[in-house]
Formats: sequence, structure tokens, C-alpha cells
Amino acid sequence: MIDPQDLATRAVDELGRLIAFDTTSRDSNLDLIAHVESLLGDLGVASRRVSNADGSKANLLASIGPEAEGGVVLSGHTDVVPVDGQAWTSDPFTLQRREDRLYGRGTCDMKGFLALALAATPDFAAARLMRPVHLAFSYDEEIGCLGAPALIREITASLPRPAAIIVGEPTNMEAVSGHKGIASFKVTVLGHEAHSSLTHLGASANMAAIRLMGSLVELSERLARQADAASPFLPKGASLTVGVINGGTALNILARKCVFGFDLRTPPGLEPRAILADFFAQAQALDAELKARFPDAGVTVEQRSNVPALAPEPSGAAEAFARRLAGDNGPARAVSYAAEAGQFQQAGYSVVICGPGSIDQAHQPDEYVEIAQMERGAAFMARFLEALVEAP
Repeated sequence: MIDPQDLATRAVDELGRLIAFDTTSRDSNLDLIAHVESLLGDLGVASRRVSNADGSKANLLASIGPEAEGGVVLSGHTDVVPVDGQAWTSDPFTLQRREDRLYGRGTCDMKGFLALALAATPDFAAARLMRPVHLAFSYDEEIGCLGAPALIREITASLPRPAAIIVGEPTNMEAVSGHKGIASFKVTVLGHEAHSSLTHLGASANMAAIRLMGSLVELSERLARQADAASPFLPKGASLTVGVINGGTALNILARKCVFGFDLRTPPGLEPRAILADFFAQAQALDAELKARFPDAGVTVEQRSNVPALAPEPSGAAEAFARRLAGDNGPARAVSYAAEAGQFQQAGYSVVICGPGSIDQAHQPDEYVEIAQMERGAAFMARFLEALVEAP
């Protein structure tokens, strides 16, 4: 069996290697994938890529143990958010240990979990497993969970049915059974340029876009008022924010183009497109209004992502399994961030979220994971191996 302290040491070493790969979502993750393939290959573990359309990024899927149903998937994403403009006090892509914390981009979200799984892989490979462990590492989670659908299809098509999926997002090594969904949209408004003193000769894309954004602000306030007080989420109900705005070229030119993006985060049971029905109607009416004046003007709304929520699963097998391994007897938990867990659940799997670190440290400058969290994760992995060598 695994010595948890030894595994924690090995996992921290592996975390340093993973952090050194800059896998910001806008860039490729293939160098990290090649590293994992090499690690697995040295252990005689076969793996396969599930690439994106142009081959610049890839998911990775590997199985250890018998080709049998009832295995467990350890799932995590390889990409990280940008560090641009953040005030880091050390190189974000060099693991730094300061007192009881490990600093670096992705330490918490979520290469700490990947490092634990990979550090335990030699032990998985050496054990006589009764049930398989599957490693499922994805790309582009941070920009809309874009890589996971193809990975999940590959799991469904090629693997004996797993009994549980453990998604290792940061939860302080506590079982989480619910998360919000996220739908994101890009809105492009085209106007007609003219001198800003001659508003009758043009149409400002910025002014038109502000009308649409104003309706989204009103919708966000209404959603907050309508939130269910019994909801386990914080904030309680659906939330909407405009995250990006870019429009215009000069103060004295009616803007030709304005682009803005927004996301809507919904608890289980709420349908994003139904919530946004009035907004879509307003965008369509504004499109017709602009085109009536200038045929080259108009409004387009493009959906960029639609990640389903994770609904708590009554008597969920994955949650019960993770709680046993984590020694977790706490209350049911839900998180407001979106994750790939909802996509696995939508495909019919029993899913739980459980991983080292706190979401409070994710996406921040000087992101960190506590060493104590890595040690808890190592103890979890040790008990995980024990469970897989037991008879089902």
C-alpha cells in the first residue's frame, strides 16, 4: 500500500513539473500532455489523445488495471487562466514553497489534483487492481469546458462503464455534490460611422450596445431578487455579469463596432435560454432597427459555451465513495463555479467533486495550495488504492 507521506512528497515534486508548463488556455497544452504520456509509458501504461479540430490541444485518457466495469475516473483539466496584469511576487510558472504553501499558477486550480493522481500512478500500476482506475485529463475547461465533451464521448464509447467519476476541482478535499451551470455569449453590434456631431448620419454601435447591456443589468438584479432563499449556493440564485466590453475608435466618431461578452450562471433546474428569452428578442428587434437605417449594421448573439449544472444525486455512488475515502461526514455541499462534473452527469455518470485547495485561491495572483491539502490528498489516494484492490 501507499505511504501517504511519501506520496505527498512525490506529488509536490510532480506538481513542480506540471506548473513549469504554461498551459494558459489561449496556448497549447501538448507539451504537458507529452510529459504525462512519457510518464505513463515508462510504467507500461497505454494512453490515447483525444485532440481538438486542429490538433493544437488534446485530452488524454489512460486506464490502469483490468478491463472491467466498476472502475473510477480521476478527472481534471490541464489548462490554467492567464497571469497577465496580475501582481505576482514570484514566477507563476516556477513552483515556490514559502512556509506551508506552494505557489504557482495552477497549484490550486487544478494541477495539485493532477499531480496527486500522477504521483500515485506507479502504485496503481504495481498493484493487483480488482477494478480499473482511469485518468481523464482535459483541455480548455477554463474557457467553457470545451474539451470535456469529446473526452466523455471517448470514455462512453471505449471503456467498460465506470462506477464513479471524481472531478478534482479545489474543494479542500471535501465532497461536493452540486455546482452551477454556465452559459456564455458574445454579442457583436455593428453601427455606421459618422462624425459624432452628425448623429443623424450614422449609428453608434456603442450606444446600441449600451441598451442591450442595460437590459442585462436589469435582468441580473431581477434574478438576485428572485433567488430561492433555501438555495445551497452563494450567491443563492442565477447570476449574470458582463465581463468584456470593447468598442469604438475615437471620442468624435460614432462607433462602427462594439463587442461585449457576458455569462449566466444557473443552479440546477434553470434553463439559460429561457431566462434570456426577452434579451434575445430585444437583440433581434435592435438588429432589425439598425438594418432598416444601414444595411451593413446589426446585432449578432453567439453562444460560446453551455455547461450544465451538477445536480445533487440522491444516494450518489460517487459522493458516498469520495466521502469514505476523505473521511468526510459533513453536510451536503454545493459550489457556485461551473465544472466538467455537470457534463459527466449529463452523460449518465455518477459524479462528485473532490480535490485539494480552496477555490478562494484560484485565479488569483500568488495562487497557492497548502501543503496540508496535498497531504490530505495523498491520504485520499492511498485509501483510493486500497478500495480498488478490494473485491467490488
